[in-house]
Amino acid sequence: MDAQLMIQPSSFIDAGIQLKPVRDFFLFKFSDDLQERLEGLNEKKRESNLSPGEAVELAGILELDRIFTLLNAKIIAESA
Repeated sequence: MDAQLMIQPSSFIDAGIQLKPVRDFFLFKFSDDLQERLEGLNEKKRESNLSPGEAVELAGILELDRIFTLLNAKIIAESA
C-alpha cells in the first residue's frame, strides 16, 4: 500500500474556511480563494500537469472537503 502525503487540512482553517448561513443553521464552506484554488488544481490534475507539491496540496483540500461534507450532513440531519 502506498502512503499518500498531503498538507494537513487544518492548515487551511485560518484563511480558507467560512461559516455560511443556510436557513436556521450555518454550514462549513470554502472561502472563494480556496474554492478557486481547488478548481485550479483539479484542472491541472485533469491535464496531468500537477507538480508533486500541488498533488500534496490537492490531497489536503480534498480531505477537508470530505470532512466538511460529513459535518454539514450531520448539521442538516440534526436540524430536521
